[in-house]
Amino acid sequence: MKKAVILFSGGLDSTTCLAYATSKGYECYALSFNYGQKHSSELNAAKKIAKKLNVKQHEVIELLLGSLGTSALTDKNLAIPNYKGTSSIPVTYVPARNTIMLSIALGWAETLDADAIFIGVSAVDYSGYPDCRPEYIEAFRTMANKATKRGVEGSPVRIETPLIHLSKAETTKLGLSLGVDYSETVSCYKATIDGLACGKCDSCHLRKKGFEDANIIDPTRYVSS
Repeated sequence: MKKAVILFSGGLDSTTCLAYATSKGYECYALSFNYGQKHSSELNAAKKIAKKLNVKQHEVIELLLGSLGTSALTDKNLAIPNYKGTSSIPVTYVPARNTIMLSIALGWAETLDADAIFIGVSAVDYSGYPDCRPEYIEAFRTMANKATKRGVEGSPVRIETPLIHLSKAETTKLGLSLGVDYSETVSCYKATIDGLACGKCDSCHLRKKGFEDANIIDPTRYVSS
C-alpha cells in the first residue's frame, strides 16, 4: 500500500487532508507538533481524531519554538489579537514553522519509504502567512528533490497540497463529503483546555466564514458569550 505522512494539527484543514489522503488509498502516518503553542487542546483533538480515522502511526514531536519568541501563538508576552481583516503578516505568524515541520515530515517520509507528504495550506482563505503560498510550496519541492536520496534517484516524495486553491467553504464541503466530523476539530488560537473556541481570532473568523459561505450549520463549540 502506498504511504503518506500527514502534517496533522487536529484543526479543520489538516483533518480534511487526512480524510482526503485516506480516501485516495494511502496508509496514513500523522505527524503533530508541540511547538510551544499556548494551548494543548488542538493536540488533544489530533490524538483523538487520529485514532478515530485509524492512522497507522501518530507521532507528536516536541519543537518548543516558543523559546524563540516573536509570535503571539507562542510568546506569553504577546496577546493573540481578535480578527481585524488587515493584509499584513499577523503577529500570530510563527517564523519558519512550516519549513521546519515539512523538513521533519520529509525525513520521516524517507524513513518510511512514503510516497507523499500532505499539508493543509491554503492560498485563498488564510491569514497572510508567507509559508502558505504556492511559490513557497514549489520552492520546498525543489529543495526536497535535491536534498533526499529518493529525489536524486528520480522517485521524489511528493508534497501534496489538496486545499491550496480551495476556499474555506470548499474545504469544508470536501471534508463533509469524506465524512469528517468538524465538531471534533479545534482551530482556535485561543481555545480553552476543553477545546472551546473564542469565536474572535483570525482562525475562528475564517472557520466561521467557511461554514457560512458553504451554507452549513457551524458545529464548532464556542465559549459562552
